[in-house]
Amino acid sequence: QVQLVESGGGLVQAGGSLRLSCAASGRTFSSYAMGWFRQASGKEREFVAAINWSGGRTYYADSVKGRFTISRDNAKNTVYLPMNNLKPEDTAVYYCAGSTRGNLYYKSSYDYWGQGTQVTVSS
Repeated sequence: QVQLVESGGGLVQAGGSLRLSCAASGRTFSSYAMGWFRQASGKEREFVAAINWSGGRTYYADSVKGRFTISRDNAKNTVYLPMNNLKPEDTAVYYCAGSTRGNLYYKSSYDYWGQGTQVTVSS
């Protein structure tokens, strides 16, 4: 069992930066691939970025490539998502999630989810 807690959200102006963190409980964190998803008001939850168990492979949605960078520190049981050059369309609740199988682009591949952290980008 893994519990996930996101932090780092907030209000920022367009062009600004935030860094999201996701702290995981449990001793098996390093065995999970981790992902970030986001859900804007009235929209479906969508894939943002993912990282494999070792950190050696990363995956990004086209909309965030070059602006967001996912990383993890298995010694600290934490995954990070620094976000640069934020745009109003990045406004959403951001969720981290843990996966042991499947295509990391799909919500259905994730077994554990955090409660989310709000990111609001003003124009």
